[in-house]
Amino acid sequence: MTTRTSHRAPQRPSPARRAALIALGVALPVAVGVAIWEIGLHHTPQYTTDLFGAHGDAAVTLKARLGSALFGLAVVQLLLALWMYGRLPGLAAGPRGVRLSHRIVGWAAFLLSVPIAIHCVRTYGVETTNTRVFLHSVAGCALYGAFVAKVLVVRSRHLPGWLLPAAGGALFCAIGVLWYSAALWALNGFAVPGL
Repeated sequence: MTTRTSHRAPQRPSPARRAALIALGVALPVAVGVAIWEIGLHHTPQYTTDLFGAHGDAAVTLKARLGSALFGLAVVQLLLALWMYGRLPGLAAGPRGVRLSHRIVGWAAFLLSVPIAIHCVRTYGVETTNTRVFLHSVAGCALYGAFVAKVLVVRSRHLPGWLLPAAGGALFCAIGVLWYSAALWALNGFAVPGL
């Protein structure tokens, strides 16, 4: 007896369901970013909070190094994504292992970002005292909103194809702004051009 396996294409959702999915796909990342902003805004800063046992300037330096590692992972993520989709000049689309590497590096970057973010929120909260810290606060909230957006887009087969690079690009940009406004700032003697 032979068993037939049907390989039908996934059914397209109804227009109402598609609209609901898109609304959820927009609302959830925005809600995550706004929630982090509100928590940070209403949290009383605890300037003595440690990061893996480091306090004060040592915590700032450690956070800057971890942030630089995070930015390095983000660059690797970008290159893997470009290779995966055949967008690197002179290279065909990457083999199957590139996709797995992209996921592993992505999760490593996410996990590395969590203690940095927790330290920022607990120690400083959301600050709007000057352009640099305001930009850093906005980018920190946007990072996790963009992460949620990217995960939602990756999991959906019914959204426009341009959303995945847009979500990934937003995530990369948020990490880049965070690195520039804090890690580079700290490692460069508390100064960066333009901020």
